[in-house]
Amino acid sequence: MDITAAYTDLYQITMAQVYFVTKPNGRAVFDYYFRHNPFGSGYSIFAGLEDVLDILDSLKFSDSDISYLKEKGFENEFLEYLKNFSFKGNIRSSKEGDVVFPNRPILQVEANIIEAQIIETLLLNILNFQTLIATKASRIRYSAKDAILLDMGLRRAHATGGYYASRAAAIGGFDSTSNVKAAEDYNIPSTGTMAHAFIQSYDNELEAFRDFARIRPENCVLLIDTYNTLKIGLPNAITVAKEMEERDDKLFGIRLDSGDLAYLSKKARAVLDAAGLNYVKIVVSNQLDEIVIKSLKEQHAPIDVFGVGTNLVTGRPDAALDGVYKLSEFNDAPRIKLSENIIKVSLPFKKQVYRMLDADGMFYGADAVAIYSEGEVSQMEHPFDITKQIDISGLKKETLLELVMEHGKRVAPARTVTEISKYSQSRLDKLPVEYKRFHNPHIYKIGLSSKLKNERNNLINQHKS
Repeated sequence: MDITAAYTDLYQITMAQVYFVTKPNGRAVFDYYFRHNPFGSGYSIFAGLEDVLDILDSLKFSDSDISYLKEKGFENEFLEYLKNFSFKGNIRSSKEGDVVFPNRPILQVEANIIEAQIIETLLLNILNFQTLIATKASRIRYSAKDAILLDMGLRRAHATGGYYASRAAAIGGFDSTSNVKAAEDYNIPSTGTMAHAFIQSYDNELEAFRDFARIRPENCVLLIDTYNTLKIGLPNAITVAKEMEERDDKLFGIRLDSGDLAYLSKKARAVLDAAGLNYVKIVVSNQLDEIVIKSLKEQHAPIDVFGVGTNLVTGRPDAALDGVYKLSEFNDAPRIKLSENIIKVSLPFKKQVYRMLDADGMFYGADAVAIYSEGEVSQMEHPFDITKQIDISGLKKETLLELVMEHGKRVAPARTVTEISKYSQSRLDKLPVEYKRFHNPHIYKIGLSSKLKNERNNLINQHKS
């Protein structure tokens, strides 16, 4: 699917036509952020930025888009504007792969309000999904420790979402993917084993294994649970492994796709080692996620490779990240969105975000949001509780929102998936373990500068009166 500027919701274009007539030169600042970490996690992994920048760099309405919009009743003068549409704004963003937290700007768009509005849906669609999957992948990596992780979820993914899921999984810590197209486009290592159907197509499992190992000896993995895992599949795999040794080849691994994976992996490991095949790895699949893998690790299951599919690429059980895109400034004047639910009250003004570090360079457990023009921030206040403040004057601070696109052109160098993944892991290494645990993780504090909090409260009072 070619992504054009029509990859948006109709109301974005409807609003854009009104802006075109009433305020064509309006300058807007929008914030992208989310309200809750997915999966009950103590953190999220920001992903999708490179794809967004690549698309925005050449985003246009096609001729067929214009024809369709004409049929929908949009006026000719507005359609002429859309024929020459391109994004010419600025984007400041957290680095892709960084550890991020709810209710603080992760990305900021500053542009003509028509441009900023038209790109909203595209931006949310990509960033919400990839951040969700990268976070899931990171949690699975945390459970798996040093084991190899294989993304094998394309067949269970939400249509072409599987393509972007493979990219996000690699950012979150997966080593390879079965998704050939994503592997090709994003330079992710590709890996595959075999299906039960391959073995069933033969009259004899041993002959199926022999043909596969003879024709595809490199990184050969034999699926041993088609008929009987320990009595038929494993002995046949050992026979083929010995035959491969005679040809100076080596069987890479056996795969378990059903049954009690802890029990079967222990039994298989013992039999393989007794046969002198201690180098043969054990690969497992079958509805794995971070909780199941954690359990297998705690049972000391001798598993070398985890193949994860459905639960990874669909972001189960959450399925979606609640990322939003809110107007915070228009023509240099602050804007706010109020709600009966205080967590949905937006933050006005163009802003910057600062991360505090402790003396050892670890994340201190707090990010501060300030008005962009403030400069140094010495105190961080709870967004709503007037009794809670933190003196941050003596802490080292990182500036998190960096200019990545200016006047519609990229100014930040492109980064590969491998580079982003390594950066992400380096950032996770700075996050204390209390925020990584699966049950009741610490809550990372997000606070406001005194000035931002006061200005926000003034706006709240102004709009309530």
